[in-house]
Amino acid sequence: MTDRLSADSAGIDRAAALLRGGALVAFPTDTVYGVGCRAGDPEALARIFAAKRRPLDRAVPMLVPDLAAAVGSDYAADDRAIRLAAHFWPGGLTLILPSTTGGASQAFRAPDHQVALALLTAAGRLATSSANRSGEPETLDADDVLIAFADSDEPSAVVDGGRVPGGVASSVLDLSGDRPQLIREGAVARGEIEALIGPID
Repeated sequence: MTDRLSADSAGIDRAAALLRGGALVAFPTDTVYGVGCRAGDPEALARIFAAKRRPLDRAVPMLVPDLAAAVGSDYAADDRAIRLAAHFWPGGLTLILPSTTGGASQAFRAPDHQVALALLTAAGRLATSSANRSGEPETLDADDVLIAFADSDEPSAVVDGGRVPGGVASSVLDLSGDRPQLIREGAVARGEIEALIGPID
């Protein structure tokens, strides 16, 4: 059974401890509720997709509290990424950053939601997908999450941060190559991005 945690410091600390221990936790973002696991935990990530009843057929984005949490020994942010994150994070822009180790690039976003940011600060970056069963409606509050996964032991907990607004998905910008490529235009318009870093594909 999924535990409902309050969105106060005690609830955030408990959720972060569960995540560090390999559990799955659902939490509010600036659009929908997401379900996340500790970054770099392939077994936990596989359990997210099993709970969602869909195959692990593509990479998932990582949510982070800020750009510093996205980069380090494994991913790199150039001047373009720094300018974009400073202007649009937290918010509706996902940045795909290149690996520094020869691995695959990775998508990152800082959600504009205080509960999500508090959890990410406490737990570190999280591989995250929407907290709903594949093909079913997105979840907009903790009750929706509990109903969606009522017959499952996953996720271990949901942080009840109230109802979220839904809304437009993030824009996705690939910065892993020489020239930026707009994969999806969503919450942040192409012109807003180009105003900061110049022409993009």
